Amino acid sequence: MLRPKIPTNPMPTGIVTPPAAIEPTTVVQQPVAPAPTPVVPAPARTTVQLTPGAVVALVGCGTAVVLVVGAVLVSMLLAVAITAASLAICALVIRSLITADAKRR
Repeated sequence: MLRPKIPTNPMPTGIVTPPAAIEPTTVVQQPVAPAPTPVVPAPARTTVQLTPGAVVALVGCGTAVVLVVGAVLVSMLLAVAITAASLAICALVIRSLITADAKRR
């Protein structure tokens, strides 16, 4: 039922001409160009030279970054500690209110 059809190559139609005669060509050699002069490559990495002013600036910026990050971390720790203390105080007040109410009954 499902058989593949193999295509057949059609026969050429019309007049077939024989190939034209090919005449040999002469090879003319051109003068050889001189080799290009080698280019000296630039160094891959340049050395970094720090002046005393640049060193002072780097140390100052590094110190400022450490101080800012430290202040942020300490403030976050302080916020967590204050929140924990306030929750503990609220828990104590609620517990004392519940026990006082239970004793009155």
